[in-house]
This record gives sequence, C-alpha cells and structure tokens, in this order.
Amino acid sequence: MSNNALPLLLLDNASMSTVINEGEFKVFNMTFEEAKAIVEMYSGEDVLRCFTGELLEETVYKYLDIRGQHFEYKKILDMRPGQHAIVFKTYVTPSETTPVIKTKYDSEAKKIQNIYIYCQHVVRMA
Repeated sequence: MSNNALPLLLLDNASMSTVINEGEFKVFNMTFEEAKAIVEMYSGEDVLRCFTGELLEETVYKYLDIRGQHFEYKKILDMRPGQHAIVFKTYVTPSETTPVIKTKYDSEAKKIQNIYIYCQHVVRMA
C-alpha cells in the first residue's frame, strides 16, 4: 500500500492524547496479531512512529514479530479524517510480590511493578 497522504500512525499513551484533538473517532481494542496484520498492510515508509522510547519500541516490535523495521519518527499534532492509528497502551500495576534477583553484574534488583501493554485501533471518522 502506498498512501503517503494518510500514513498509519503508531502511538503510545502520551502521543495519543496529542493526535486526538478534534473530530469523531472510533476506538477498538485489538490483539497483537490484529495489530501486526494492520502494520503489514502498509509499506514501511507509510508507517510513522509517533512515540519515543526504545523499551516500548523493542517490546512492541518483538510481540508483533516485526523486528528489524525502524519506522520513521514524526511528531503528529492531528489525525486527518480517514487516517488510522495503532495505540500501544501501557498499563502499570504494583507488584504483589517483590522478589529480589541477581543481575548479570552481581547486583540485586527488586521487582516493584508489573507493566502490561495492550493495543487499540483508532480511526478518525470526521
């Protein structure tokens, strides 16, 4: 697909609040498999990464099995009508247990929270 006028946007919690300003939007929860299928519908140059942070990027790409693809970063202020986005929402909960492990550097690390990521598909309708 080559549709540079309306690239697919990859968003996180913060960038989602930046691009959804005005208009009507539909939001759908989706699986990682569904997110991967949508990303694969676009050519690499038609996908824009609107978030920064290597940890989220590496984690998401691992679960989407799209490692090795580095999508161009661009700060987007508004979605356009008919444009699609995939949002990788981070959900953090405190850890119910606090196990201590030894790192490869022989220091101790303690688990303090659980981090979950889920996907949403956002479409600007008007």
